[in-house]
Amino acid sequence: MDTSFFKGIVPPIATPIDENEHVDEPRLREHIDFMIERGVKGILAFGSNSEFYMMDKDEQEPILKIILDQVKGRVPVYMGVGTIRTKKCIELALMGKEMGVNAVSVLQPMFLKPSEDELYTHFASIADALGDTPMLLYNNPGRTGYGISQDLVYRLCHEKENIIGMKDSSGDITQTEEFIRRNRDVNFKVMCGKDTAIYAGLAVGAVGAVCCTANFIPELVCSIYDKFTSGDWKGALEAQFRLNPIRLQMDKSSFPVAMKDCGNLLGRDLGKPFLPNKPSTASQLEGLKKVFIENGYTISEEK
Repeated sequence: MDTSFFKGIVPPIATPIDENEHVDEPRLREHIDFMIERGVKGILAFGSNSEFYMMDKDEQEPILKIILDQVKGRVPVYMGVGTIRTKKCIELALMGKEMGVNAVSVLQPMFLKPSEDELYTHFASIADALGDTPMLLYNNPGRTGYGISQDLVYRLCHEKENIIGMKDSSGDITQTEEFIRRNRDVNFKVMCGKDTAIYAGLAVGAVGAVCCTANFIPELVCSIYDKFTSGDWKGALEAQFRLNPIRLQMDKSSFPVAMKDCGNLLGRDLGKPFLPNKPSTASQLEGLKKVFIENGYTISEEK
């Protein structure tokens, strides 16, 4: 199975919505072009920062249609799936397959804490349903309360040919490194899921990173990957050091509102988050403005 497309900087795309929480199609289309024109190597629909958990299947389908239509094959499109019930995950994954996504990324179930055997059945069932469509594992212990073990990843990618890689958001570089080392024999590919660890992930063999910050400063984020892969390791590290204070300041907002706030501050017009989330407080917005200005960015006069 060809996995060469799985690489580079891939943003979990923001979902611009109007005052009635319906997708704002013109803003979404413009935002897709903005990121592709500035170097991203893929688009992830319904990632954590895309607020996938706020949308049901009937809401996701037209959004995915817009994304696929606007991308027009310029970069791969990944679909994130993260519901609790296996049957619902399969339904969503098959919708993505039928619509033409390049791969489906599956988060471990939230709220539950399944056993190793239960988690294996969950992922394996989705992989079997997808058939020849590539599938990615998404390890996010910070949001689900538990991680996907090294042994389970090994078993899944050695038994299921279409499980080609994963996004690791553990923030533990040893974990990321071991996911890579243990599964090299099946060409299993790993992307880093922490914007502050793109350089470190690449250094231990990651093929790229899924980064929310690429929604509003894609040139800087993509430069870490581009410089590293061209051999300019010093330049890549300097770019990483420039990104870190911005990403760390975002953590002072409630998840996941900071991504849209940052885009709005830089004139991207990403709108508000789905309720019950609200934009960052005035003091936090001042903190974000300060770190942007310190790193040479201009704040939109409208904000």
